[in-house]
Amino acid sequence: MSVVTRFAPSPTGFLHIGGARTALFNWLYARHMGGRFLLRIEDTDRVRSTQAAVDAIFDGLRWLGLDWDEEPVLQFSRAGRHAEVALDLLEKDLAYRCYCSPEELEAMRAEQRAKGLPVRYDGRWRDRSPDEAPAGVKPVIRLKAPREGSTQLDDLVQGTVTVANEQLDDMILLRADGTPTYMLSVVVDDHDMGVTTVIRGDDHLTNTFRQIQLYRAAGWDTPQFAHIPLIHGPDGAKLSKRHGALGAEAYRDMGFLPEALRNYLLRLGWGHGDAEVISTEEAIAWFDLAGVGRSASRFDMVKLTNLNGHYLRTSTDSRLTELSAPFIEKEIGRPLAPAEKERLQAAMPGLKERAKTLVELAASSLFLFRARPLALEAKAANIIKDGGRDILAGCLPLLEAVQDWRHDSLEESVRHAAERFEIKLGKVAQPLRAALTGSSVSPPIFEIMAVLGREESLARIKDALAE
Repeated sequence: MSVVTRFAPSPTGFLHIGGARTALFNWLYARHMGGRFLLRIEDTDRVRSTQAAVDAIFDGLRWLGLDWDEEPVLQFSRAGRHAEVALDLLEKDLAYRCYCSPEELEAMRAEQRAKGLPVRYDGRWRDRSPDEAPAGVKPVIRLKAPREGSTQLDDLVQGTVTVANEQLDDMILLRADGTPTYMLSVVVDDHDMGVTTVIRGDDHLTNTFRQIQLYRAAGWDTPQFAHIPLIHGPDGAKLSKRHGALGAEAYRDMGFLPEALRNYLLRLGWGHGDAEVISTEEAIAWFDLAGVGRSASRFDMVKLTNLNGHYLRTSTDSRLTELSAPFIEKEIGRPLAPAEKERLQAAMPGLKERAKTLVELAASSLFLFRARPLALEAKAANIIKDGGRDILAGCLPLLEAVQDWRHDSLEESVRHAAERFEIKLGKVAQPLRAALTGSSVSPPIFEIMAVLGREESLARIKDALAE
């Protein structure tokens, strides 16, 4: 039997980091097993569900590279099918109409709380005739859940878990207005979509026992379940926005690469020996549910950022040029010209060695596109004032004499200047860096000069001498 997994988010907000990891695990398992990965939008909450949220989920999954194999299923559009299953169970005496009023239910719960009993429906309409129904009360339809014995779950992550049936009440399948509940919709959709393996957060574990009972009542095969632990913050508390519980688009806007975020999310709760940097191809080849731990994972923005730095350094210069260009254009307030993109790509080998995000990469490249005369940062200005102007004045004629404007020729010329001043090469590079970039930190100075070109480099040095 071919494996079929699914990701089923509610479109009430962005694709948050926990949902992204759940989608990733489902996608990897399907790809590893040669099966299918399906997408279902659980939009039955009509008040909170929005098209903008649906679009954000699609965009987030696409950015992460998690492609699905069939057209997404919209759960609300299948409400008629869900109701059909409930009515079929009713006809087979596997479900029943409950005419309890809201006031009656609240009184029942209050009595249970007063007695220290678990709060659950007591089944008072389970065996009563509809002829006894009070006037003006629209019934809900409840499942006739088994009252004796237990329901067992052989979870692929949590192991065998058993719940006594007496702890589970008769859940509602159809509300009084005829709309299906989440529990009914999920089971019917998973069955009709042919889902064989349900991989989701362990906060759904309690729901699963009720859903197993519904599968059995309907006479359907129960899928395998794998409940993965949730993600916590570094302090062990429930993950929140202050920890990094943001949408996928937020990580994109912060300059993270999708492959870095995939790699990091994969390692949150799953492992393959000591491997930390795992390519997508390796992840598909290695991923199995046996490698998923039972303990909650802790989200660490520092580790994610460091991992992103690794992926930046191993990315192609042309790709990083295209990815960083929008961040640069936003900062300088105009599009980059083709020649400027060429300059950026030429500088990329030195730029990417020091950056950990695309935002940092863009920020460190801005000197390439600043209009002359450059505005000097405070440290750079101090370098020029503190003896740097004399060094620049000594370097200028030597650099003007360089016709072969390449890294090696430039380095040789500046070395001669250092020998003339009887100082180390680094002492000469500091004022040059300040004059050429406006900063005290940059890629190697000879790379910068080669990228800027002869005319621009000499002009910037002259600007610094003129101040």
